[in-house]
Amino acid sequence: MNILMVSSEAVPFSKSGGLADVVGALSHELNKENNVRIFMPFYSFIDRKGFKKDISWSFDMLEEHITVSCVKKREKNVEYIGLCHPYFTERKGIYGDTSFTPYQDNAKRFALFALAAVSYMKESGFDADIVHSHDWPAGLVSYIVKKEKMKAKTVFTIHNLAYQGVFSRYDAVTFGFALDKRLYNNSSLNKQINFLKAGIEFSDKITTVSPTYAEEIKTASHGEGLDWLLREREKDLKGIINGIDTQEWNPKTDKNILYKYSSSDLSGKEKMKEYVQQREGLEVNADIPLFAMISRLADQKGYTELLSGSPSALERILEKNNCQFVIIGTGDKFFEEKLETLSRKYRNLSAKIMFSNAESHILEAGADFFLMPSRFEPCGLNQIYSLHYGTLPVAHSTGGLKDSICDYSQKDADGFLFETLNGEEIIAATERAIKEYNEDRSGIEKARKRGMKKDFSWKKSAGEYISLYNSL
Repeated sequence: MNILMVSSEAVPFSKSGGLADVVGALSHELNKENNVRIFMPFYSFIDRKGFKKDISWSFDMLEEHITVSCVKKREKNVEYIGLCHPYFTERKGIYGDTSFTPYQDNAKRFALFALAAVSYMKESGFDADIVHSHDWPAGLVSYIVKKEKMKAKTVFTIHNLAYQGVFSRYDAVTFGFALDKRLYNNSSLNKQINFLKAGIEFSDKITTVSPTYAEEIKTASHGEGLDWLLREREKDLKGIINGIDTQEWNPKTDKNILYKYSSSDLSGKEKMKEYVQQREGLEVNADIPLFAMISRLADQKGYTELLSGSPSALERILEKNNCQFVIIGTGDKFFEEKLETLSRKYRNLSAKIMFSNAESHILEAGADFFLMPSRFEPCGLNQIYSLHYGTLPVAHSTGGLKDSICDYSQKDADGFLFETLNGEEIIAATERAIKEYNEDRSGIEKARKRGMKKDFSWKKSAGEYISLYNSL
């Protein structure tokens, strides 16, 4: 089967979030028995080493005659196709120069990307059976495939419904091709083009990244204004939970951690905890439970509930319990400053305003628990990394968190879930974990081992995508 993945980011070349990990890892797994190519923008920051010139061609966008070219490179036997155009090759970032300053012409940039992805198939002779596009930047792809009456079947994956790619109707004028009314939000003078809505409307199948999230987005509370459309298309909507790269995330072989370990021998994890405590300036004591948080410092991740109030939920946990927290991340300035202030105040808290992949591995290996009070979580990866590293998640029961964690009250427990997101519930869940750690260490160890033995490889998830493709 010939499969063209279309994505604005893909590891190992470009990444701003989990989308990149999914596209890269899923493609590598699918490519074992299929012919997969990944079509992506060739951003200025991508290392040019190993890429070879491919094809060049032209097409029209309104009154412009656009010339684009492609480069290609094989990585883990998957062919990555990089789209070369000044919109991408001469820009500093993916969506903006920074996370907070999106480019004003993103509508035209990603309309060009979609046009180029579809025309690439014609120009290169790549006869795709499936065109699988991801999130709003590739939202127009399925529409153009249909408009061009191509034989390829289309799949569209929603990684986060909150980001829809909504732009002025005047931006749409610059695309230079006819647009169906279903691509717009609202009507008349208020109408706006919605890239993600286009993907939902015109794709043969729609997926999202966990079964629970697939159900949640059909409701008004989680549907971000598109729940009505997702209910209309529910027969074509499927939730498939993400896997992880078990070569990169493997405590037996992880190059980022000093002491390796496995479910049959956790002694290396004990040493990693001691190492983290020492390095972070915390009391080195195996009997003190160590919590980790690694995420964007954003409202979606539950930081409003964790840090609001005086004292905040986090302060109450730190003051009342003999526990330790290490938090790393960047994002909202209010949360950054609050964490830095609290880190100076509490000796049992270390907060670093940074992101480092290596630090993430080290902290996952050294922590006892991983706190994820996310407001919503389409899939989530950190709870899966945590389970794989024997670090028990303490999480809000939503989306992929609910699908991947078995609560401590159950027979196959490997984490702690709480139902309602507020400060009191976060406190209760963390104190529940602390109590079990203090009173039943052997039970905690059994839960660690259960989590580590779960199959979160991409093989299982890729099999579900293959079944979906075959159904088309």
